[in-house]
Amino acid sequence: MSDVETGTISTKVPARLDRLPWSRWHWMIVIGLGTVWILDGLEVTIVGNLSAQLAKPGSGVDITQAQVAGLAAALYVAGACSGALFFGWLTDKFGRKKLFIVTLIVYLAATLLTAFSFSAWWFFLFRFMTGFGIGGEYAAINSAIDELIPSRHRGRIDIIINGSYWLGAAGGALLTVPLLNDLPVNIGWRVAFGLGVVLGLAILLVRRNVPESPRWLFIHGRDREAEQIVDDIEREIGKDLPEPEESMTVHQRKSIGFVRIAHTMVALYPKRTVLGLSLFIGQAFLYNAITFGYAQILSTFFQIDTHTGYYFAVIAIGNFLGPLLLGHLFDTVGRIPMISATYIGSGLLLLGTAWLFNEGMLTAVTLTACWSVVLFVASAGASSAYLTVSEIFPMETRAMAIAFFFAIGTAAGGIAGPLVFASLVESGVPGDTALAFTVGGLVMIAGGLVELFLGVKAERKGLEAIAAPLTTAGAARAA
Repeated sequence: MSDVETGTISTKVPARLDRLPWSRWHWMIVIGLGTVWILDGLEVTIVGNLSAQLAKPGSGVDITQAQVAGLAAALYVAGACSGALFFGWLTDKFGRKKLFIVTLIVYLAATLLTAFSFSAWWFFLFRFMTGFGIGGEYAAINSAIDELIPSRHRGRIDIIINGSYWLGAAGGALLTVPLLNDLPVNIGWRVAFGLGVVLGLAILLVRRNVPESPRWLFIHGRDREAEQIVDDIEREIGKDLPEPEESMTVHQRKSIGFVRIAHTMVALYPKRTVLGLSLFIGQAFLYNAITFGYAQILSTFFQIDTHTGYYFAVIAIGNFLGPLLLGHLFDTVGRIPMISATYIGSGLLLLGTAWLFNEGMLTAVTLTACWSVVLFVASAGASSAYLTVSEIFPMETRAMAIAFFFAIGTAAGGIAGPLVFASLVESGVPGDTALAFTVGGLVMIAGGLVELFLGVKAERKGLEAIAAPLTTAGAARAA
């Protein structure tokens, strides 16, 4: 599709959004949009901790634990990759608001149908569809959040929001304990999926009040709507605000051609493309393998299959504390030093954990403690991967950029990770599992080294200063 130009305007919308003080309105954005990561964490953790229970006779589904932790997990991630690409393209074309409503509805329907699984193929199908909705959420939500949050808060807020995945993970882990122990084997896991639907419905009610991105509107020929939304936000905040001096001139377009989007990412920003892929592959391999497979480790090596939620909740809390306590450093110390430090540091810690595990020096408790330390550091880095790709490309390509890196990086690390990890753990040989740990650590270290050489200093800068919109008159380009 070719670009369709509609006119040229000058606007102060980006500067007006960036100079807003933090307010209740911004908290509404965080709650309405950011809570999707809680849903994802809930989903993934519930399945991981239910794997042993689903494999038991009488569960209502003829499936093995390795299939739940391996094939079903890979299909979920494959669905997320497909959904990110499909809905990411639609998000750049039709706007953020329409798509973050649609993708949540897809998630809700698929999760509900998963709860009614009666055979393995049904379970696999709707795990794929649940991932399809979640993947679309990543593209639509990250785009909207970055375009609505003031630049001086963007790094911290984005990293904490992405880290909130682990609040869902902790909740999902703790919920599975009573559901597995107090309910019949064919009922507990179904109720667990039903709780995800209830949480999703509550988020949908809040999300209805989130506006369309004014940045998206003015570029797509709807500048009056963009100005009205910003007027409403300023009125709601109710403070005297200085008039921003910065303005930008853009050539408005109804649509941006897909060929131009692809050309922008690969030809105009090749170094940033390599950077995005490196960060995503590293965190995706580590997190998808361990998130889906930790219950399998506890069951295989420590004979723990009904109380795995307690152990995973500890890991999840450590994961959330990482972004919460380290997030502000990405805006103050800077993106490059913090991203590289968290990637390389977590990789080195994981190599140490692999050695201890292979030597038989860890119990279920001490292994959980090691993973908590590793992922405290890794979580902030993993969250920064989403932040990086959502802010270093032009606005017209933002959702597709997020979708592209999520899909390619996660396909490489997130599909291969669970499949390889499940087969290595299933062997029951400590050295095989230690090998999986080692590979995850090395890939993370590689991502940190790429950040050192190709990272972008984006802290406290407006999105348009980091990467000028394609429609900006006389926009400068950076590799």
